[in-house]
This record gives sequence, structure tokens and C-alpha cells, in this order.
Amino acid sequence: MSKKLEGKVALVTGSGRGIGRSIALKLASDGARVVINDLDAGPAEEVLTEIRAAGGEAEVCLGSVSTPDFAERFIGTAVDKFKGLDIIVNNAGYTWDTVIQKMTDEQWFAMLDVHLTAPFRILRAAQPVIRALSKADGDAGRRCMRKIVNISSVAGLFGNAGQANYSTAKAGIVGMTMTLAKEWGRLNTTVNCVAYGVIKTRLTVATSDADATASIDGREIKVGINPDLVAMMERSIPLGRAGTPEEAAGAVYLFCIPESDYISGQTLMCTGGLTGI
Repeated sequence: MSKKLEGKVALVTGSGRGIGRSIALKLASDGARVVINDLDAGPAEEVLTEIRAAGGEAEVCLGSVSTPDFAERFIGTAVDKFKGLDIIVNNAGYTWDTVIQKMTDEQWFAMLDVHLTAPFRILRAAQPVIRALSKADGDAGRRCMRKIVNISSVAGLFGNAGQANYSTAKAGIVGMTMTLAKEWGRLNTTVNCVAYGVIKTRLTVATSDADATASIDGREIKVGINPDLVAMMERSIPLGRAGTPEEAAGAVYLFCIPESDYISGQTLMCTGGLTGI
């Protein structure tokens, strides 16, 4: 039986670790050729090696999605290496929390840059390519559906204390999703969004180390959540636990396969049943 994404070209930002890694591996396992992105070469190369070892095809486009030239490099990698563009997953991101009276301009704009401006630039750069491919499909008498999946959060749908910057950016990506679904329908391209709840990654791991940090985009960002808080959060989830990166990837996959070809402009909550925070 043929794979559902056989021959498709998929681009996934932030795919060296966590949810992005699982998305890249999931799409590759179903036949997609994947452009991997990460800030650091090590994690990106590990995913590249894993995909190729399983018989798949992949390339790496390193760098921060927030830099002005990234979008053109990212889209260019897909076109140059694989001669196509079928799926874009705007996944890269992190959190940098504090209450609004303590939030600096740097914190505010960092979140908007990575969660909202970067997807905007990527999709802006992709539009001429998708338009040309769609026209070529039409001239050849075929219909080929392309898929955009943006990543939001329950914080973007309901707000979350200490996350004015992150919540605002994640609300914005929902608006962008609905707008581009209307603009790109004529290009046979669906645009959807996945809003995550609590997913277990290096940024949300339970830890008692109040000083735990990760170097992200040149900044030392606090990571991890107090174990007692994690336990409280999980008790509020109807399924009784946080999600795994593999489960998070499954939600994105649903929007990439042919069965979702007539679904566009939607936001799917992947939360274990959590409907607010």
C-alpha cells in the first residue's frame, strides 16, 4: 500500500527537537521529503540521519526563523533540493514568561518575532512558489492539494497569566490562519492551525531546579516547570496526563493527509480534552 505523503515536500521549522522533531519523523515515515530546521547543527543532523537511515529523504536548513533572510533560505532549500513545496509546518518557538509590568520590550518582541513574524515571512516567501505550482497543476489538468499547518496554543485561545507576549502571538497566528485560508483556497491550499495544551518537551519538563535554562536564539531562557505545578495541570486535563511529542505530531499529520483536503481555516485543539486554562 502506498504511503499517503509519498513524494510530498514538507518543511518543518524547529524540527531538531521536541514536537518539531516528531512532526518531521512522522511526515517522513509516511513518504514526505523533509526540510529540517533548527538553531543548532547537532539536533538537526541527528534527525537528518534518522530519516535517511529509515530510507527517507531530508535536507537541513539551519538558523533562527526570526532572522530576516531565513524565509527565503528555507523555501529555497525545498525548491533547490526537492523541486517542490507541498507542506509547511510553522512550529518553531519557545516561551519567555513574566507578568506584564515586568515584561521588557525585548521579551515582547522576541515572542512576536518567532511565533508570528517568522511564519508571516515564510508564508509570504512561499506564496509565489505555491502560485506557480498551482498554475502548473491546472495547466496539466490535475489538482494537487497543498497544506499549511500553523502552531498555536491554548494560551492563544484563552490567555494565560504571565504570557501576554506568547498568548498575543499565538492568538495572532490563528487570525493569520483564517485569513490565508481565504486567500489561498484558489491555489488549492488548505491553511489550518493546531493549538496545543500541555505537551512534554524540554521546555515543559517537570524539574525542581529553579535555575534550569536553555540557550535559545542567543538567550538563556528558563525552562521546566515545578513538579507540583505540573501535577496540578495534569489533574485539570480530562485524559489525566500531558501529551507526548508523538501525539502532538499526530494532530499536525491529520491536516497533511488527503482526508483533510476539504478542511481549511480551522483550529484543532490538541489538549487531551482541556478546554481552557
